[in-house]
Amino acid sequence: MKNTAVIGRFAPSPTGPLHFGSLVAALASYLDTRAVGGRWRLRIDDVDQSRSREAAIAEIPASLAALGLHWDGPIQQQSSRTAVYAEALAGLIRAEQAYPCGCTRREVAAQAERGPAGMIYPGTCRAGLGAHRPARSWRFRVNDTPIRFVDRALGVQTTQLDTEVGDFVVRRADGLYAYHLAMVLDDAALGVTDVVRGADLLPATAPQIALQQALGLPTPRYLHVPVVYAADGRKLSKTNAAAAIDTHQPIPALRQALEFLNQPLPEPRDTLRVDELLDWAIRHWTPSQCMGAKA
Repeated sequence: MKNTAVIGRFAPSPTGPLHFGSLVAALASYLDTRAVGGRWRLRIDDVDQSRSREAAIAEIPASLAALGLHWDGPIQQQSSRTAVYAEALAGLIRAEQAYPCGCTRREVAAQAERGPAGMIYPGTCRAGLGAHRPARSWRFRVNDTPIRFVDRALGVQTTQLDTEVGDFVVRRADGLYAYHLAMVLDDAALGVTDVVRGADLLPATAPQIALQQALGLPTPRYLHVPVVYAADGRKLSKTNAAAAIDTHQPIPALRQALEFLNQPLPEPRDTLRVDELLDWAIRHWTPSQCMGAKA
């Protein structure tokens, strides 16, 4: 089945080499896109220059290619798109949908309650900065309309942004553009129709949809898959020094990722090459089974 109107993507942060948790997310997105004959794009999410590593920017695409996960078109890189983010923020400011905030993180933490996505901003600067209080960041002004979407694995999701999240940052105090703003603009530029990513990002979806609506951008379909955790209970991540995937042994790594995603596995003798294994996995991709994975 071919449906080239479907566009998926994988968007790793280049803070270290590709590890097993990243492979699970990449493989789920790749299979979901290729199963309907869609195009699969690659973006390097290096908007946070303080955490990005030059070596990883080259290593991650090389690792994906060694694992047979080949993308379509040029690689999108966030660090080249700051002018796009600035223009979008300016539009939000003109529409009075973004405002300057003088709060430090410590000040917010002292007043904020905790919500599904972290600290709920108490609205300190919503009505304006106090006297002699300089702007540090810019926040998106949420409203009281619930955000609803259907996750393809988890079903209907509803978030009340004003009480569960609060006005969230779109440009940080260090001058960098926040993940939410960059992500929605980048996905729109790529024409992404289907976002497949780890369930740890589920709380990020409602703020991103709110931005899509404010900026007049399309909202893709979402599928959140289980996250890989280390033995100590922490999410497997580059920050936690997760081991790099051994790209010299691609088939064991891919089979392990398929097993984690609760996907059927072929007999080893039937898929002796990487392309054979991936072709088999594409034909048998069943996204509804992912939530049966050992998260």
